[in-house]
Amino acid sequence: MNTQQPHSHSISVWDPYVRVFHWSLVFFFTLAFITEDDWLRLHSFAGYTVTGLIVFRVCWGLIGSRYARFSSFVVSPSSIAAYLRSLLTTHPKHYLGHNPAGGAMVLLMLLMLSLTAFTGMATLATEGLGPLAGTFFSQWSEDLLEESHEFFANSMLLFVFIHVAGVLVSSLLHRENLILAMLTGRKKRTEGDAS
Repeated sequence: MNTQQPHSHSISVWDPYVRVFHWSLVFFFTLAFITEDDWLRLHSFAGYTVTGLIVFRVCWGLIGSRYARFSSFVVSPSSIAAYLRSLLTTHPKHYLGHNPAGGAMVLLMLLMLSLTAFTGMATLATEGLGPLAGTFFSQWSEDLLEESHEFFANSMLLFVFIHVAGVLVSSLLHRENLILAMLTGRKKRTEGDAS
């Protein structure tokens, strides 16, 4: 009987663009969130930067490196459910790129960030400010837009907490430091990894 551990080594998974995007998004979303009521100019700058980052990530998700592309991690709902069930076994399948739950979270966070950014710009438009000023969005209800903007921003914060919890759980179950992987770009490769 073979009692040896599976051979493992680290390989490059997250390219520099993905890593810079990730940590820039962390910084600018946090900046936008903490400046929401007091510093409109700084809040708007952070929001526009987040919008630019979203556009970049969508483009990079279509043409980027192997593990950055949506085609490498967008899977069916049944695959996501199967992966989540496998977490209960404490031996889920190891993925080099995003696991199915992580891939779903990427999409949800991009959607939530997009809705947050849009409602923020539409709110500014009601005051005659921003890129949507002078469009039909400036006729919408400022109160409704502002409440929607806060709802999406708070929902995004909830997704951030779920994302961090998922990273910690996955790091423990696979005995790898996923936070370090998003800094170095390298992940542990083991026999039987899913792509």
